Amino acid sequence: MKIQILGTGCAKCTALAQAASQAAEQLGLAVELEKISDLNQIMAFGVMLTPALAVDGQVRLVGKVPSVAELKTLLQQEG
Repeated sequence: MKIQILGTGCAKCTALAQAASQAAEQLGLAVELEKISDLNQIMAFGVMLTPALAVDGQVRLVGKVPSVAELKTLLQQEG
């Protein structure tokens, strides 16, 4: 599973990356975590508000930092 964090590196983007990493670790998932900060790449996903989270290339969250529990639920659904 590939998790992509889309954002310019702001505090919220960093918090989302940490929470996603924790959620995947708690679920025992083998994931590749990629941070995308290039605005052209972010816009190619159709994202206009950051931070955003994509799983396997599909945008799943935009403009917020969910809790680790919420991310675990999302990742289990993707699973």
